[in-house]
Amino acid sequence: MLLPEQMKYMDMEKPGGPEVFRVSSGPLPKPNADEVLIRVLAAGVNYPDVLQRMGVYPPQADASPIIGLEVAGEVISAGSDVRDLKPGEKVCALTNGGGYAEYCTAPGLQCLPWPQGYDAVQAAAIPETYFTVWVNIFQLGRLREGDSVLVHGGAGGIGITAIQLVHEFGCRIYVTEGSKEKCDACVLLGADAAINFRENDFADRIMELTAGKGVDVVLDIIGAPNTARNLSCLAMDGRLVQLSVMQGSKVEIDLMHVMSRRLIITGSMMRPRSTDEKGRIARDLYLTVWPVLDSGRCAPVIHQVFPLAEAAQAHRIIESGTHIGKIVLKVAD
Repeated sequence: MLLPEQMKYMDMEKPGGPEVFRVSSGPLPKPNADEVLIRVLAAGVNYPDVLQRMGVYPPQADASPIIGLEVAGEVISAGSDVRDLKPGEKVCALTNGGGYAEYCTAPGLQCLPWPQGYDAVQAAAIPETYFTVWVNIFQLGRLREGDSVLVHGGAGGIGITAIQLVHEFGCRIYVTEGSKEKCDACVLLGADAAINFRENDFADRIMELTAGKGVDVVLDIIGAPNTARNLSCLAMDGRLVQLSVMQGSKVEIDLMHVMSRRLIITGSMMRPRSTDEKGRIARDLYLTVWPVLDSGRCAPVIHQVFPLAEAAQAHRIIESGTHIGKIVLKVAD
């Protein structure tokens, strides 16, 4: 394939609000030996993208400064160390940045084939949320069949993925959300119950729903304001998994409660993980989750699709918190 010398991508003059985005042109990225060059057809939009745009979640030194952590597209070329991906293959990829562009590089180990029957928009909505849910709930959270889970923010990309996968693998899932519309949507998608946190204390409600036992895993994105209540609604040997700290990271806890209930407090960040670590996650997903996706179950829910040039509007939707499911940028046909 004859490649253009220049590509369009979303640039920003300086950190700030969505209005800082602008369409720019520049040279195509060059893949390293362990990477592939992808012609991007669609790119997922995630809350870490918003934080990067605001200047509070900078990319790693060796990563692309262009925003965008997940793409779906066509492999154009592969580095010398990539053995199992060939030009023309359609992949979705967890990238190390660079997704809001017509071309993007990604380590070959972080690429997966499109599930059967998927288009580019659906495939682009997979990597960030499915990698994150698998690591935090199933690996760190040690979820086992018959367990129960509480997920905060059930109507976002992470929440909806969690609802579907937790239910698929034989567990009960409860979620919190801030409106009746979102709570109803979560229940329709498979949540056993959705708690409106504006009307109920979620910890009290969880204890009611579980007959005083509590849940085995809590996945939290809020941080400090939720911590004490998260711990209070965990069952014996329960696990609190911290995914984000949107409202603060410093908190005082009662360690006697942790000790007496044999609780585990853990958490993770995806971006700093090595390529080998992300590759192992990709292999686990391919073996365990891809057969489910290929069968037509647990597909991502798409809230809205925008052209690449309207990335600012996509970010406004994310920041408004009004979406149910994923926001995706359509880059090419």
